[in-house]
Amino acid sequence: MEKLFIKNRQGLDISVVVDVTKEQKGLVFVMHGLGGFKEQLHIQTFAKAFKEEGFTTVLFDTTNTFGESEGTYENATVTNYYFDLIDVINWAKKQQWYEEPFWLIGHSLGGISIALYAENFPEQVKAVAPISTVVSGELHHQNIPKEKLNEFEKTGWRTSPSQSKPGIIKKLNWLQFSEDIQKYDLLKEVNKLNMPVLLIVGDSDESTPLEHQKILFEKLLGDKELHVIKGAHHTFRGEVHLVEIKAIIKKWIKKVQMLSQE
Repeated sequence: MEKLFIKNRQGLDISVVVDVTKEQKGLVFVMHGLGGFKEQLHIQTFAKAFKEEGFTTVLFDTTNTFGESEGTYENATVTNYYFDLIDVINWAKKQQWYEEPFWLIGHSLGGISIALYAENFPEQVKAVAPISTVVSGELHHQNIPKEKLNEFEKTGWRTSPSQSKPGIIKKLNWLQFSEDIQKYDLLKEVNKLNMPVLLIVGDSDESTPLEHQKILFEKLLGDKELHVIKGAHHTFRGEVHLVEIKAIIKKWIKKVQMLSQE
């Protein structure tokens, strides 16, 4: 396992961890969500599922979050996350272990980022797993209670305590984030997600609820799966949930590999 820092297009450091498998059966990029970081339990669970199936895994902290990369959380946007993903993949293309097509898995804001990449560069992507994904800026805003949305717009900030890093208050530049997220909608070019797609969501997810995942799922034209984790919220933390998710991912990997051999 190797940890290193690369520069993104803004000249900021991105912390990347690569775990190379010698007899590599695939390559996967693993991406966290808004305010997340690569060491979160659910992100590590995603990576372990692929590692156990013989994959080389690439995890990274985007800029503007609470990981080891540069930038400040208040400046986080979908564009920022998506461009960082592109920059990490472009760096990976110069490495010995790089292969195409590769796999993508991401949570929440990382989910929409990997799905956007798959829509824009479908020939590079073997399969994609947007977990608890943001589907569009419009749906994201519709899901926020009106009084909260009014507060965010009035103050210009969205603040909340971090559950992954107790003691840290997440303070997001709402006007910047809100304007940016409205540019994105996975449904507009959903026909380009023609590779196998895995969707997973908790039935108690209030941020990217099951209803949103169903909207995306119904519009997918290719091989697709949607799994609902009972009792799980937006960020998966319970051991029982993580074990279930890992098993789902491993089974899906095997299925996709079998499909590609037919």
